[in-house]
Amino acid sequence: MTQLRDRRPTTALIERRFRLKERGTTLAREVRGGVTTFVAMAYIVLLNPLILGASADITGARLTITEVTTATALAAGVMTVLMGLVGNAPLALAAGLGVNGIVAFQLAPTMTWAQAFGLVVLEGVCIVVLAASGIRQRIMDAIPAALKTAISVGIGLYIALVGLVSAGFVTRTPDSAHSTVPVRMGEGGHLVGWPMVVFAIGLLLMIVLMARAVPGAVLISIVVATVIAVIANALWPGADWGLVTPKLPSNLVAAPDFALFGHVDLFGGFASAGAITATVFLFTLVLSGFFDAMGTITSVCHEAGMTTEDGKVAGMGRILLVDGIGAIVGGGTGSAPNTVFLESAAGVGEGARTGLASVVTGALLGATMLVTPIAGIVPAQAAAPALVVIGGIMMAQCRRIPFQDSDFTIPVFLTMAIVPFTYSITNGVGAGVVSYVVVKLGKGQWREVHWLVGVIAAIFVAYFGIAGIEAVAG
Repeated sequence: MTQLRDRRPTTALIERRFRLKERGTTLAREVRGGVTTFVAMAYIVLLNPLILGASADITGARLTITEVTTATALAAGVMTVLMGLVGNAPLALAAGLGVNGIVAFQLAPTMTWAQAFGLVVLEGVCIVVLAASGIRQRIMDAIPAALKTAISVGIGLYIALVGLVSAGFVTRTPDSAHSTVPVRMGEGGHLVGWPMVVFAIGLLLMIVLMARAVPGAVLISIVVATVIAVIANALWPGADWGLVTPKLPSNLVAAPDFALFGHVDLFGGFASAGAITATVFLFTLVLSGFFDAMGTITSVCHEAGMTTEDGKVAGMGRILLVDGIGAIVGGGTGSAPNTVFLESAAGVGEGARTGLASVVTGALLGATMLVTPIAGIVPAQAAAPALVVIGGIMMAQCRRIPFQDSDFTIPVFLTMAIVPFTYSITNGVGAGVVSYVVVKLGKGQWREVHWLVGVIAAIFVAYFGIAGIEAVAG
């Protein structure tokens, strides 16, 4: 009885803090959703070090896997917990894919790593200022609901494509094939090997469990597929599993390395790369961080039931502020800008509706600093089915798009198509906004375009033409 009395105040405190009943969820669902999001995105702890470690800075220095792994897990854990406590949203943050490529392959070769991470911190400061001033939210509110829905659908397609590619179900057609078809199924048009068997079993099991409304369908499927993968790899070794080979680790604990923590030179990059080049880099980082997060936050929060009828997200100001701080923390720890992750949708698919799920996810991400070997058991083929299924669910939002309205028909199509085709949410948002403004101008309805949307369109025109601007500027 004493234990029961002790638990009640704790449960009541959690209820008041995260408003579980108000959002129609339970403690168990939030924990399950948080664990599912962690499992779906744990790969970033392994992938980010490989991306950043693949490039050398202007001095020839390279980052070690251990130090980047520690930085990645530390920043992701801290920022995801902060999102849960401040934003009360089921959104997990980690080093952004695509943006980390900008840091590794554009910034680093022209400056030192410390200077590159300094620009990342400056990016975060810019985004925080935009968020704190309310400008960022006003921009998001100014974009028509149809375009925001199209962004969500495009992200759904993007999530599904990322899952199919990471599993190896979709592969790139090599240039040596001299084919006009850029991608193909499997290797040479065929599905072969145990990795594909694991992916197929995981995907089909997940589809069936979700169709039967089984609680924990996504997590159950990932665990089952991982167990099959571990067994298959033990009995028939040698298969190409990609970045993660499913085998039990020899050591359960690995010592963290905090060498990159605070390794920042805020303004040195402007001297090393040149003022114009560094400014373009900073602009690119801000633009990518701004709109990638916008699309992800809107789509995931809609799935979580946190949006109003006009598409606005509850508590958006706090969410955007935490997202901006994520870039600062990412640069300060040496892990690249941290931003809201698409894989948060996996946890939402499991019922996550509040920041409690993010607290769970963040705690697990932080713990991977010590147990990185365990986090590395799950292969992409076991986790990818969650991305495919959640992507399919997000496609259902198409029903909310007024395709019959000529103002939106092509803009929403371009948004949905260009996001997955270019592997960039920013590109899709830009194409949709620019084409929408052009349509309105062409119809003589320029007064119906919110002035902020016009400014965004002009910025995206510069973004798409940045190579020409650089050439003119010398």
